[in-house]
Amino acid sequence: MDHRHVLRAMSGLLIVLFMAMISSTIVSVALPQIIGSLNGTQSQYTWVVTATLLASTASTPVWGKLADLFSKKLLLQIAIVIFTVSALACGFAQNTAQLIAFRAVQGLGLGALQVLVQVIIAAMISPKERGRYNGYLGGVMAVATVGGPLLGGAITDISWLGWRWCFFIAVPFTAIALVMLSRTLHLDEVRRPEARVDYAGAILIAAGVSLLLLWVTFVDTDFGWLSWQTAAMVGGSVVLLGAAVAVETRVREPVVPMHVVRRRDPALAIVASLAVGMAMFGGAVFLGQYFQIGRGHSPTEAGLLTIPLMAGVLLSSATAGRMVSRTGKVKPYILAGVVVLTLGFLGLSTIDHETSLVLVGAGMFAVGVGVGMSMQNLVLVVQNTVPLQEIGAASGAITFFRSLGGTMGVSILGAVLANQVATKIARGLRELGIDPSAGGANAGSTLDVAGMPPAVQGVIRAAYGDATGHIFLISAGIALIGVVAVLFLTPATLRDSLDLPGTPPAGREAAEAVEAPVAVASAGRETGSAAPPRG
Repeated sequence: MDHRHVLRAMSGLLIVLFMAMISSTIVSVALPQIIGSLNGTQSQYTWVVTATLLASTASTPVWGKLADLFSKKLLLQIAIVIFTVSALACGFAQNTAQLIAFRAVQGLGLGALQVLVQVIIAAMISPKERGRYNGYLGGVMAVATVGGPLLGGAITDISWLGWRWCFFIAVPFTAIALVMLSRTLHLDEVRRPEARVDYAGAILIAAGVSLLLLWVTFVDTDFGWLSWQTAAMVGGSVVLLGAAVAVETRVREPVVPMHVVRRRDPALAIVASLAVGMAMFGGAVFLGQYFQIGRGHSPTEAGLLTIPLMAGVLLSSATAGRMVSRTGKVKPYILAGVVVLTLGFLGLSTIDHETSLVLVGAGMFAVGVGVGMSMQNLVLVVQNTVPLQEIGAASGAITFFRSLGGTMGVSILGAVLANQVATKIARGLRELGIDPSAGGANAGSTLDVAGMPPAVQGVIRAAYGDATGHIFLISAGIALIGVVAVLFLTPATLRDSLDLPGTPPAGREAAEAVEAPVAVASAGRETGSAAPPRG
């Protein structure tokens, strides 16, 4: 597709990506009101987010592999329909159990949209030029994350709309995008009638990851770290994931291609994406709760207070994307991004319920800059090492691990926050002369703070405000792992061609053959010589 047709198709793709991203951020500041009106608990608060991320994570590699086997355009249309119908269902939910279930279905569509948009862009644009378009993607992500909390807060505060419209609002936009893409997206699809989908691997991966995340959510609250439940869940997860690895190394069309994951740069990029996703999703998802419950702001005010985070993403992603396209170098921008991300979380780890909002905003801006410079560019590192026929599985693999990191981050940090909050509330209630196990028990289990006595409200707000700093300290430690991984990345130059020169046949046996053309092509560009001819 030429530049004009790419831009026409990109408009529909960006709308789809915008609605996928906003589906999480628009709910972030509204969640305290949503859970309060449905009489939910802190654990259910976490699961409204975790259910979407879990379903998205488990389904992402499957969608990525399906994109290598079947029509990318048809798969995208199916994903849009799933996402739209589930958004309607979320808006009509009558209790938290229904909302969590519908959010899980929405996660299936979200996982598909996230990876398919990247796969389709990779099928249209070479890695070097993709840096510029990744700037557009980063901008859309930033606008969605900026506009999401603002829009969610405004919708929640408007009496004649209410929080249900946080879900309904996606429907008209996804419908428009579906029509636009049907008319503007034209790809050369290669039919592979002999292809087989690795359902066994997909099921084992989803089951192993889900069991591990369930353990993270319930450990130390419903059962101890050293208990038969822990042994059963962790042991079962290890067995399932081990079986998944065994299956992926043997099947003809693996969901997660092990020959890609085992290479140095993709493996390091995946580790860095896992760390960045865990830190970013896990840390940022609780900011709305901090501003509303810990600081007493309205949903609209909480949305406005998150602008520094999203401004950092917008500015850094657009700038870094253009610089990557101009130079063909990607490692320096990723390294700078993960370092700034770590420093931002270290700054946020010092906050409590009385910290200056200027300092909180500075920490959020640093986190946003780090995310904008690193997240999409890590995808480029992986896509640059694989041929076009494997771009779906490779993109699905790194998106899977990034989503896995985000899901684990929300689960782990949510469990830590709930434990810290419960301890601080119990201590504060005892200081007021209230028995936490009697009349004050409800204070630690509900988020309907407005309906409580003023003295109890003060205890709860202080508990949430002070406990939030602990989860950002953990996020900083996780982000540091990403710094170490990025340090060992090869300083390669992005290729100019859409496909690898001399692309070998698809399959596991092509692993070694792919390495040589990448090295030769990179060396050729650095010395000014021509790349080897294709075919």
